[in-house]
Amino acid sequence: MTTVVKIGGARAVDPEGALADVASLVDDGEDMVVVHGGSTAVDETLEELGEEPTYVETPGGVVGRFTDERTMDVFKMVMPGKLNTDLVESLQNEGVNAVGLSGTDGKLLEGKRKSAVRVKEDGKKKIKRGDHSGTIESVNADLLETVIAGGYTPVVSVPVLGKEKDGEYTAVNADADRAAAAIAGALEADLVVLTDVSGIYEDPDDESTKIDSAATPAEFEAVKDAAEGFMTKKVMAAEEALEGGAASVIVASANADEPITSALAGEGTTLEPGVLADDEPEPEATE
Repeated sequence: MTTVVKIGGARAVDPEGALADVASLVDDGEDMVVVHGGSTAVDETLEELGEEPTYVETPGGVVGRFTDERTMDVFKMVMPGKLNTDLVESLQNEGVNAVGLSGTDGKLLEGKRKSAVRVKEDGKKKIKRGDHSGTIESVNADLLETVIAGGYTPVVSVPVLGKEKDGEYTAVNADADRAAAAIAGALEADLVVLTDVSGIYEDPDDESTKIDSAATPAEFEAVKDAAEGFMTKKVMAAEEALEGGAASVIVASANADEPITSALAGEGTTLEPGVLADDEPEPEATE
């Protein structure tokens, strides 16, 4: 079975241990796909260029980036450029024959561009136009399987290929957690989401309240209730991964020893397909 590893882009995430663990697992014959974020690097680059990153809040309370045309240009430069190349370089030095791919390559990740987003500003709902983001609707699993079968390890980043209303394609931003979720679902893989905390906590400020696992809809509701801030998106992505066919989703620390191996062994917070609510109606009782 393939394992998809999402390495977070937060400043507190050190990818070195995860990359060494990828090398160890590949050496043991495991099939791996690495997906990476990089929002911190994008923000830093924007600031170096004299630009201010823009974040907006949806009516549902989720905070996300607003990607205008200038920010999209920086994304193209930083994500499939410097960050992806740096990770591929590091994996090559670990003995892994890695191949860098963006979501636009071979229509790896495809969806529709959302040029306008609903936001909440000063307590009012508004429409903000000029966005360059999209929702992933399809994954070219054949491309990934071909790369893996050839003995290579894919390293994937956004942007993704977004279709405009006129049918033309354009590169658009997408959440890296959701990109990893889409890939894990398409490959029916285990998804390990590595971040700067050791899992999902009942109390976000208390690591001792870490939730070890969720295997039922009721347990998953408790996980969703506990998730706050950046973890909200990761839980949303986890649900999408399981709905798409992923074998499991584990949220764990990137900074642990052998972070992927330990996550697969039960560290972190493990979410299983049983957390999805069964929408099938119960059969009526018969006499």
